[in-house]
Amino acid sequence: MEDEKIIDLFFCRSEQAVSELSNKYGRLCSHIAIRILSNKEDAEECENDTWLRVWNSIPPTRPQILSAYVAKIVRNLALSRLQYNTRKKRHAPIELLFSELEECLPDSTNVEAAADDTIQQSINDFLNHLDDQTRILFIRRYFCAENVRELAQRFSLKESSVSTKLNRVRQQLKKYLEQEGIVL
Repeated sequence: MEDEKIIDLFFCRSEQAVSELSNKYGRLCSHIAIRILSNKEDAEECENDTWLRVWNSIPPTRPQILSAYVAKIVRNLALSRLQYNTRKKRHAPIELLFSELEECLPDSTNVEAAADDTIQQSINDFLNHLDDQTRILFIRRYFCAENVRELAQRFSLKESSVSTKLNRVRQQLKKYLEQEGIVL
């Protein structure tokens, strides 16, 4: 079907307009979305959102080049989804840090325990008894949120050595806090 007839169907609010648009430009939309997102499910969602956007914008808009109009909508939707996905992934390393420390720190749901200065003082005392390199590794990893690769490069160590050191320090911290009478 010609673009002008598809646009006329939109102006008549005929649901056939969406199916005709999908038949004619579905592959174009799918291609654009997959190239941007590299994820089939997200691309399909963008494609479906495109049909809704077109439905809601025609009328009053009467695009001169329907293919360009549809391509612009799907591209913008895919870029928005990519930005959302990327933003979400940026928090993943922080969640990893929390999961690493989960076993050796008190439960944060207990507000009184979390606010207790004795926990902070105990952790500070523990860190003060560590050698300089280990203390700096621990602080840079769990306070500055540096990844293991960066730490390995900074200290001229292998990544496996850094991971092992951090694991041992977490175990030592857990044991130290338990000896101090802090419930984990």
